[in-house]
Amino acid sequence: MSIAILGPTFQDLAANVNRNISSLSLLFVGRATGFLGGTVVGGVLFDRTNQYFLLGVSMLATAAVLYLIPFCKTAFLVIVTMSGFGASTGVVDTGANVLILALWGDKGAPHMQALHFSFALGAVLAPLLAKLAWGTAASAQNHTESDFDPLMLNRSSEASTGSLFAPPDDMNLLWAYASISTYILVVSVFLFGLFCKKHSKQKKSTASAQVARRAKYHWALLCLLFLFFFFYVGAEVTYGSYVFSFATTHVGMEESEAAGLNSIFWGTFAACRGLAIFFATVLQPGTMIVLSNIGSLASSFFLVLFDKNHLCLWIATSVYGASMATTFPSGISWVEQYTTLTGKSAAFFVIGAALGDMAIPAVIGILQGHYPDLPVVLYTCLGSAIFTAVLFPVMYKLATLPLERQRKGRKQSEDQKALSTSSRL
Repeated sequence: MSIAILGPTFQDLAANVNRNISSLSLLFVGRATGFLGGTVVGGVLFDRTNQYFLLGVSMLATAAVLYLIPFCKTAFLVIVTMSGFGASTGVVDTGANVLILALWGDKGAPHMQALHFSFALGAVLAPLLAKLAWGTAASAQNHTESDFDPLMLNRSSEASTGSLFAPPDDMNLLWAYASISTYILVVSVFLFGLFCKKHSKQKKSTASAQVARRAKYHWALLCLLFLFFFFYVGAEVTYGSYVFSFATTHVGMEESEAAGLNSIFWGTFAACRGLAIFFATVLQPGTMIVLSNIGSLASSFFLVLFDKNHLCLWIATSVYGASMATTFPSGISWVEQYTTLTGKSAAFFVIGAALGDMAIPAVIGILQGHYPDLPVVLYTCLGSAIFTAVLFPVMYKLATLPLERQRKGRKQSEDQKALSTSSRL
């Protein structure tokens, strides 16, 4: 919820600091930069600090920064504050995955799916909370043309001169952020309670998990997973971000129909993440990745093939959203079966996902501007689906190669023992 709340309240934040939307776009850059820094720092600290305590501190910092954002009255200050928010969520993102692996290891696939389902659920609930629960007719009037009149902006800026922090004019903006911050604050209290209760147990479980196993090609496997998540997350965010504009400009859909297409992508994405909690109890993570790769490859192929067919767009978009849902948590659970993930190694592939989130949509936006008649977004999804479908068998071979050698060695030794026993007889 804390990450997704920025989208529906972005215009309110711009009005709060007397800026237009385009001049405040650095807000996203600041958040992404902070997230990358938090991921790196969190990966190092989670190997040295109690994980419950660090998660509690990170959630407490996230709550404090979210409380502060609506009170920021300058663009620079809100960007810096949002960078701090990105850093704290980067620590949480890495730490939550590491903690589940430390507690359940390679048996934690359903728990990992539940964690990532909660992320999708929060992304669905945040716009509803921002615009339906706290949004009123008064808040809607804040976005009329008169509010962005230069004279009024000048008066507002003169009134707020000298004050870096002040309560926002739109109190609904304050309540939207305050309600989410309060929820996060409550969660941090529970994490501190777990830290006090299970301090000694956590040390033992973490130590045993770290020495459990290490793949022969540990870092090579993580580098491939880095690339896998880079293209997977990049394609997911690209399609979710551009499907609306693609449907209206390239396909010729009405805005209401394009909005429905966008909603069905994220709706099937969230629904299948919920169903994956139960699927993970009967299916191996590798099987779920293969099924997801097949679904994303087939649906993106049909999207490219019938890019202007409305019915095909609806069906293929639904399948594509469902296919993309389980890949990330399944990938983490899969690699844990072959090599134990520490904080640093988890941070490594989370950085890959974050870079894909930043780089691929930005590049596609530029290419789409240069080639408006081509479905660049669909080509990107198909290319990423092909890359991940080819890369996963390579990853699987690299992970299981030492195991196959061990099995052959055991079989040869067993044969030699049988021969020696028969010769003695």
